[in-house]
Amino acid sequence: MHHSNLAELTAFVAVADHLSFRAAASRLSVTPSALSYTMRQLEDRLGVRLLNRTTRSVSLTDAGLRLLAQLRPAMEQIAHALENLDKERERPFGHLRIYASHLAAAAVMPPVWQCFLSMYPDVHLELFVGEAAIDIVAEGFDAGIGLKEGVAADMIAARVMGPLKAAVVGAPTYFARHRPPRTPDDLAHHSCVQYRRPVDRVIFEWPFEQDGKSRRIKAEGRVMVNDPDMAIRAAVDGLGIAYTIESLADPYLRSGQLVRVLEDWSPSFEGLFLYYPGRRQVPAALRALIDVIHSARRAVRAECSLANPFIPWESE
Repeated sequence: MHHSNLAELTAFVAVADHLSFRAAASRLSVTPSALSYTMRQLEDRLGVRLLNRTTRSVSLTDAGLRLLAQLRPAMEQIAHALENLDKERERPFGHLRIYASHLAAAAVMPPVWQCFLSMYPDVHLELFVGEAAIDIVAEGFDAGIGLKEGVAADMIAARVMGPLKAAVVGAPTYFARHRPPRTPDDLAHHSCVQYRRPVDRVIFEWPFEQDGKSRRIKAEGRVMVNDPDMAIRAAVDGLGIAYTIESLADPYLRSGQLVRVLEDWSPSFEGLFLYYPGRRQVPAALRALIDVIHSARRAVRAECSLANPFIPWESE
């Protein structure tokens, strides 16, 4: 339907509601003569008289009554849809679809999603985890989370996690049987959990850094995975030493399930960013999620005692 057709039908419903060109014109913020011209155009295009009118009164013809009966439910649905969109500016609701790498999803979302969903019970969150570089707009996602190097130049990027520090970890039971490594070279005498990158299938070499000098180690072991969580799980189960990042290993380090080695050799990497298309009219649910993530970053611990942070927001 052409937008002018919808305007004509909206004008017809207004006249039918008021049975007065003057009152209907006031509601539509047009002049009575302009509204009368619109009605004549509609009737001429349809080839049917919809209104009987004199200088003193207006009434609907039988054809006009039938058209009104079919139009009113549709107009009410349109009005309801626009009202829902207006409400979205005041409170987030609907579906929020996020695409994230395995690392980004595990590091960013678990500390905040319970808090976020508790604050905004009308939001349905879908988190799709993958390693492929995709067009998030073409695939129907509201935002993505990952390293900034993979973000398209026309995206808005907001930092959601600071620099990531590497962590080399193993289970106490493993180190009860093997002397902990003191240098990266000592890893040659250990069983290491190897990691094969899902996208290019390349086996990840472990980077180390100390006193401004960098090196990479080709770790050897009997277990290889392509998922960061499984690498940690293998280490917890005593299968060997794993290379991960602090934020993923932290719960296991605090519980004593893992211990850390080679900390003075562990480098830091650039942090994670949430990226999305366009700065204007950011979906309310997405703005709310970013605010919750930022609040959690500022807090010592991400807990749901946070006040509702949903206020007008601009990205960092």
